[in-house]
Amino acid sequence: MQEKNTSEGPVKYASELMPYGHEDYRLQYNDIVDISIRTSSKELNELFAQFNMGAIQGNMMMQGAMAGGDAFFMTGFTLDERGIVEIPLLGELTLAGLSTQEAKKMIEERMTDFVNKEDLYVRVRLGGIRYSALGEFRRPGKHNILQNRVTILEAIANAGDLTEVAKRDDLVLVRQYPEGTRMFRIDLNNKKLLTSEYFFIQPNDMLYAEPMKIRELGTGVTFVQTFTLGVTTLSAVLLVLNAINR
Repeated sequence: MQEKNTSEGPVKYASELMPYGHEDYRLQYNDIVDISIRTSSKELNELFAQFNMGAIQGNMMMQGAMAGGDAFFMTGFTLDERGIVEIPLLGELTLAGLSTQEAKKMIEERMTDFVNKEDLYVRVRLGGIRYSALGEFRRPGKHNILQNRVTILEAIANAGDLTEVAKRDDLVLVRQYPEGTRMFRIDLNNKKLLTSEYFFIQPNDMLYAEPMKIRELGTGVTFVQTFTLGVTTLSAVLLVLNAINR
């Protein structure tokens, strides 16, 4: 930290404000949702508490998350192959194709058969953002971030960042939709990414970082490594030629 003899502030450059292109996520098969219902009725609260709805089991969930598991797997509700969850008292509800807000409204409407709306609290949220990072990541594998929204840059950082030989202008994104799967190629160097629908990842996204040609050739990652490899190879060739000439 230095004293600067200038009237200018610490910010050297600020870009224009770029609005998000985020779209509401639609629930689909195999998603896990955290559903919490609270009412003015002690009996109803006890009923929902028996099924651990929204009751985060502190130690167990923390241990599961630290071990690489899914913190909401034991306490959340998983959409089956039909996109349905079964909730105590309410029975089966089809949540596939709905946003979390729409799912919340559906549950509230069903609960008004048992309690007044003003005596009711319902919360529906995703059980974290699950995604897979494959290829040239420093920490590839399956990851889960306990947030409602995660940018693609946060997902990359959570996976340990890309390696030096990863193609940053051609990242493969495989995204699941209720009707199927689509693949996209993302240029991380393009600032228009900030306003695109791919800036925020979605549950079950898969990120694949392809290696550059340097990896396929088997040369070093840095100049020093490449130079060292070249010198070693040249020395080996000279030794073989010297042995042959003798």
